[in-house]
Amino acid sequence: MIGVCTTLIGLVKIVEARVGPSHVDEYAALTALLFLASSGASYLSLRWPAVGRLSGSLEGAADACFVLGLLCLSLISFFFAYEAI
Repeated sequence: MIGVCTTLIGLVKIVEARVGPSHVDEYAALTALLFLASSGASYLSLRWPAVGRLSGSLEGAADACFVLGLLCLSLISFFFAYEAI
């Protein structure tokens, strides 16, 4: 999903040269950070399974970050398609 955000940023940079500046690339970069946090929390929960409570908390954080990232990426795509941002 970070690759999807990176691709979106690259495409927006190409389009900005023709249609003018927008904030889509900045929003996509922030969404990529959500996916990075999700993968980091997921990795740590797998590496520390012996610490049950921490592992469960990290799994919950990974799930929340991933779903929030998907929601944000969908909203960015929707608003970008209708030229709202």
